[in-house]
Amino acid sequence: MTDQTSGGARAAAAKANKRGRKAKSEGRESFIFLLKLLLFVFILRSFIVSPFVIPSESMQPRLLVGDYLLAAKWPYGFSRYSLPWGMPLLPSSRILPRQPERGDVVIFRAPPTNDVDYIKRVIGLPGDLVQIRKGQIILNGTPIPRQRIADFVHPVSPNSPCYALEKGVPSPFLHRDSTGQAVCRYPQYRETLPNGHSYAVLDLRPTENDDTEVYVVPEGHLFLMGDNRDRSLDSRFSVERGGIGFVPQDNLVGRAMVSIFSTDGSANWFLPWTWFTAARWERIGETF
Repeated sequence: MTDQTSGGARAAAAKANKRGRKAKSEGRESFIFLLKLLLFVFILRSFIVSPFVIPSESMQPRLLVGDYLLAAKWPYGFSRYSLPWGMPLLPSSRILPRQPERGDVVIFRAPPTNDVDYIKRVIGLPGDLVQIRKGQIILNGTPIPRQRIADFVHPVSPNSPCYALEKGVPSPFLHRDSTGQAVCRYPQYRETLPNGHSYAVLDLRPTENDDTEVYVVPEGHLFLMGDNRDRSLDSRFSVERGGIGFVPQDNLVGRAMVSIFSTDGSANWFLPWTWFTAARWERIGETF
């Protein structure tokens, strides 16, 4: 009986050890899988594509608050700003650099702090002379064609209220469509750059920023502007005036590629069906 009991104990101990080794093996495999997954996501986000959410109205009409897009990371080369949180694993100067084209919509680390991602359109390249006269871009002495087109109209929503030009004064851009829905209606123009890039911009009214000095874009820098000319602190404004000034090309993060989602801001996390009703489905899949 004692031998049988001892043998049973040894068998039980062997089974327990086997289970322990199996559990450790499964735990180790799970840990290795998790490391591989994190490495894959890190490489994907750093060198291939990364998500970006639109936080302001500066790029209307092409981009609205609540748009989510993917940015291609490879077109302009790589630097520390390509990595999540600007991790200092790469040099600040770009590796495999390539210069953007005029008209590209780029994501970059905004001067002077270089710790916040902005999105703007490339207007001026190194050596270019850029000036604004009565709202029209003068590029290297030649006016950029600017044509008035149909107003930009979009429904009023939490993410897209109508601008009030003066505090306490109702917005002059607020209207009702044929169904009675509240909509915003903004003056819209089409610009066409010398390389053929054509895009729509908003210009709400004449302002002091519609006439500027002549800017000479330094070597290694870019002159960037928002498409919503009256709602963008861009290269027209020095960092002392709250803008970004000339942006170093080393600050480039990527090029806008495709819109992957858009929400009007009316969703309630506790009401799942509103996640669908708040989606602006027609904006999903739009490319640049």
